[in-house]
Amino acid sequence: MGQTGFWDNQEKAQAIIGQLKSLKAIVEPLQQALESSEDIEAMLELAEEDASLDREVGTEVHRLNRDLADLELKSLLNGPHDSAGAIVTIHARDGGTDANDWAEMLLRMYTQWADCNEYSVSLLDRNDNDEAGINSATVVVRGPMAYGYLKGETGIHRLVRISPFNAEGKRQTSFAAVDVSPEVSESVEIEIDDKDVREDTFRASGAGGQHVNKTDSAIRLTHMPSGVVVQCQNERSQHKNRSTAWKMLRARLARLEDEKREAEQAEKYKNKARVGFGSQIRNYFLHPDQRVKDARTGHSEGNFHNVWDGNLQPFLDAYLRWRVAQN
Repeated sequence: MGQTGFWDNQEKAQAIIGQLKSLKAIVEPLQQALESSEDIEAMLELAEEDASLDREVGTEVHRLNRDLADLELKSLLNGPHDSAGAIVTIHARDGGTDANDWAEMLLRMYTQWADCNEYSVSLLDRNDNDEAGINSATVVVRGPMAYGYLKGETGIHRLVRISPFNAEGKRQTSFAAVDVSPEVSESVEIEIDDKDVREDTFRASGAGGQHVNKTDSAIRLTHMPSGVVVQCQNERSQHKNRSTAWKMLRARLARLEDEKREAEQAEKYKNKARVGFGSQIRNYFLHPDQRVKDARTGHSEGNFHNVWDGNLQPFLDAYLRWRVAQN
């Protein structure tokens, strides 16, 4: 980073800074734990002569155990792309307008989680619904181990509540699909044959002024062998949308390779592979009571709004432990 010209390539520079943050997120807590253990050793020697230090020693040991537990959890983030940024795509599913509203609520939840952890969030694509909420949206979340933490969010998220869009005030169940892929750098080799990719251009929809209605600036890429479809319409420039769409495609294909590797590992241990895209993974209740429960790990929180405001980490940590238990 100290080299002349480091900032000449902004994209490469940001990627290196991201690597530095991911490394610091592990190395600095580890160094602090080692220093704490040395301090405790010294305190134990003093406590042999001064019994009044016993309580302080106990407090420090408890704190060190907690820090070690956090480090042990971070050690589970050892996948090939876990340190990468996370490309999060949300689609409204069954439930009509409630599902569109629920999809936007999920977008807010992940944005709030990122803000709480001082991660950056960049909007890649957003397709607003005419009545309320969104049909779909894609954001990239960048920060230490962003993909490692968020990859377990892939799947169907179910909301049960009294519908604000129903005049009779009936209970409504709505669904939204979340898909998370790693933001792979250009240096990572992902083999894509150009002839296997179909490109379609179309006019961008939603907010953006007259420009979006006059030019075919939006890009949709279809990878025919895998059936993966990505699109980007957030930029005014077709060139920028095409570049972003290709990044999204490389990310999705990288995630498919990860899933294939995990499935092979699960088969080796004769265990069921992790729940994939299209499976219900978490239930959110606002009626008859407030609670959020993960269908895989069993982890539950009794305050919906607390989770919605970004307190998602307990679910992410529980998923990491659950994956280890599956193997």
